[in-house]
Amino acid sequence: MSSNLSASILLAVPMAPLVGATLAGILGTTFGGNVLGRRATHSLTILGVLVSFVLSVMTLLAVMDGARFNETLYEWMVVGGLKMEIGFMVDGLTAMMMCVVTFVSLMVHLYTIGYMEEDKGYNRFFAYISLFTFSMLMLVMSNNLLQLFFGWEAVGLVSYLLIGFWFNKPSAIFANMKAFLVNRVGDFGFILGIGLIAAYTGSLNYTEIFAKTNELGALSLPGTDWMLVTVIAICLFIGAMGKSAQFPLHVWLPDSMEGPTPISALIHAATMVTAGIFMVSRMSPIFELSDVALNFIMVIGAITALFMGFLGIIQNDIKRVVAYSTLSQLGYMTVALGASAYSVAVFHLMTHAFFKALLFLAAGSVIMGLHHNQDIRWMGGVRKYMPITWITSLIGTLALIGTPFFSGFYSKDSIIEVVHFSNLPGAGFAYFAVLAGVFVTSFYSFRLYFLVFHGKERYDQNPDTHHDDHHGHDDHHGDGKPHETPWVVTVPLVLLAIPSVLIGFFTIETMLFGTFLQDAITVNSAAHPALAEFAKIFHGPVAMVSHALHTPPLYLALAGAVMAWYMYLINPAVPAAIARALRPLIVVMENKYYLDWFNENVLARGARALGTVFWQGGDRGVIEGGVVNASWKLVGAVSSWVRRAQSGYLYHYALMMIVGVFLFMTYFVWLAK
Repeated sequence: MSSNLSASILLAVPMAPLVGATLAGILGTTFGGNVLGRRATHSLTILGVLVSFVLSVMTLLAVMDGARFNETLYEWMVVGGLKMEIGFMVDGLTAMMMCVVTFVSLMVHLYTIGYMEEDKGYNRFFAYISLFTFSMLMLVMSNNLLQLFFGWEAVGLVSYLLIGFWFNKPSAIFANMKAFLVNRVGDFGFILGIGLIAAYTGSLNYTEIFAKTNELGALSLPGTDWMLVTVIAICLFIGAMGKSAQFPLHVWLPDSMEGPTPISALIHAATMVTAGIFMVSRMSPIFELSDVALNFIMVIGAITALFMGFLGIIQNDIKRVVAYSTLSQLGYMTVALGASAYSVAVFHLMTHAFFKALLFLAAGSVIMGLHHNQDIRWMGGVRKYMPITWITSLIGTLALIGTPFFSGFYSKDSIIEVVHFSNLPGAGFAYFAVLAGVFVTSFYSFRLYFLVFHGKERYDQNPDTHHDDHHGHDDHHGDGKPHETPWVVTVPLVLLAIPSVLIGFFTIETMLFGTFLQDAITVNSAAHPALAEFAKIFHGPVAMVSHALHTPPLYLALAGAVMAWYMYLINPAVPAAIARALRPLIVVMENKYYLDWFNENVLARGARALGTVFWQGGDRGVIEGGVVNASWKLVGAVSSWVRRAQSGYLYHYALMMIVGVFLFMTYFVWLAK
């Protein structure tokens, strides 16, 4: 394998989905006259993503053979000494992300053929998801902060279009606006961090920035005693909190379930929500200089991992259960980032991408098979009718809870181990949170699994027979029995199930302790020894399983599964009794810790009240009354006085000329003296 990477081939990776998105978005819609039919549209977009995936795999193989790429392809402008460029940095981190993004996107494209079959916006949807893939690839392949920010905002924009895809549905419009606004809050912090980096390093290029990290580490923020690098790191992480849905900027993600199920998999598995994890890992040389920032990251991640998992327990919408699972797992990744175990966070990002995409697509398959019912309380016994969906869902669930030999086991247990070895002040709370999260994850995952696939069949008792994921396509099958979905839906499930089982076993040593990510991630092992300590006790993937037999996570996961089995299959009266006993706590959880209420009634109303003050006092009072109106009144008064001097009589003008000459003569005589 060549040790060189071709710029042309790398450029083709993001361009192929962009071409497909452009053709589908223009020629496949009313805007372009519907020149392309459905078959042509999905063929073009799938071909674009397939080309991108194949080239990404070729790139990964070359990177594993030692190839690297870090060049500028296009210089947009130079402002002073600040260059704004388009370029690619391809190392182990980038190559892995390229393969994960394109593979999951390819599976989602195939799945969409079956899932969106009846939707009027079929071609528009394919254009959006291909454009989303292009945006994410530009983000992960960038070699500078400008291009990273372009991809960052582009995935946010396209996610807005996808979440609100059914734009005639009020809840979808509310959800996409909520996602857009919450992400703007995070992005404000992100752009402040980028601005500080540009101001103090004079560059947006990763390599040039990292070369000056020691200089940044010695500076304080002007006018304060805060370390500049701490402020930069926290500002950057605020951006990650919005994009990767960390507490308290997580509120947009559950509501984004209003979009079609394929985008739930695409956004919440391998792409948009992992952008923040990728960004922090990429900027590890900066984060390593601030223990304060790392501790902040760890605590935020721990809160998200545990408390978002609790909310998954009380959800009844099949997609929302999986959505809260995503929030919790993103919290696990963030905890690993705080422990300076960036490679562990990225490893969990990769394994999670496969089994979470599998779970979302399996949930969509269940929704299709049950005629667009999404409430797990009105399912049950589905495994008899949907065997492929059943077995793949079970594989995804086992991977999610960290079952030994499944991919999620290796990444999740690695996170727990590195947190245990961390020396940061917040490590104690974080360790408790990730351990408790194992039980919580197992409980809500198997609650969903047992209610959907086992027990008594309840689909014919659903009081809301027209609960509808496909807006505008109510249940036209009546209350018929569940049915397995078409091959275009089940094949992606099978293909995602394979890495959900195998990829952790085969990649853990390479990703965590090999050289694959060595030049992509920087860790100060002396100051942050967690990963180095974990390396001392790691003796291979098989030994890791035997070690797990003596550690709490395995038994916590088992306890969660057994408790779910007992409460939802053996003795269904128990959950109701617990709900009655803990009613005040359940109310708090049903209201999502009242964060939405706080945002709407305190922040939003406060902002409106403040806006009213500025409008009435500032805009109308000062600007309109004091500046605009006062200026024209002054001009009018002066004009009315000056107008009187324009009498039209010649002798008046002659008199004024004489008076003027007299005054000038008097002035100059006075000056001469």
